[in-house]
Amino acid sequence: MKIIAVANVEQQQEIMQKKMNAGCEMIFMESIDNIKSFNYDALFILSEPIHRNILKTITQKPVIINSVIEPLDDLPENFSRVNGWSSFLQRPVWEVATKNKMVSQVFEQLGWPVIFVSDEPGLVAARVISMIINEAYFALGEKVSTRQNIDLAMKLGTNYPYGPFEWAEKIGIKNIYRLLEKLTCLPDSQAVTGKRYLIAPELKRIFSMK
Repeated sequence: MKIIAVANVEQQQEIMQKKMNAGCEMIFMESIDNIKSFNYDALFILSEPIHRNILKTITQKPVIINSVIEPLDDLPENFSRVNGWSSFLQRPVWEVATKNKMVSQVFEQLGWPVIFVSDEPGLVAARVISMIINEAYFALGEKVSTRQNIDLAMKLGTNYPYGPFEWAEKIGIKNIYRLLEKLTCLPDSQAVTGKRYLIAPELKRIFSMK
């Protein structure tokens, strides 16, 4: 199986940490413009946003995109979503939202375990981690403790790989903010859920400075 992955350098490094079954070949590219001359069995688009004009250049082979915030609305049936945020691609198990369950064959051939999740903003892990980061900013704004001590407490107390502020820096404040913003704007039927994601004033302040 031949796979093309449009990925930046950091994403490539994370993926290369994952073991791949024999018989699978992954070709890394930095732009989708270069794929036209290649035959492939699946396409990962991790470093570029999906524009409508791109769809015309893509075959009906499985396409896996990095789309943490936006669901698969109006995209073709062969598209699936994963979380391509920094530090997530190296995880042993990926979360996949898909319209086409045949995509499971791609991951089976790669030898990568996946969990299929609902096609919702944030998937699962990104929602949870964004909430943790948001709560840390509430605590910081209320002067409960310092950034360094909050990071240290979370790593020692919960065995997290990063403290919430370290994680925010790796993922990017803009990504965290925009996901929380999306989650607070859930439909009226989910209004109670949306209130869980109200953005901390200190996070708003930091975001405004970016």
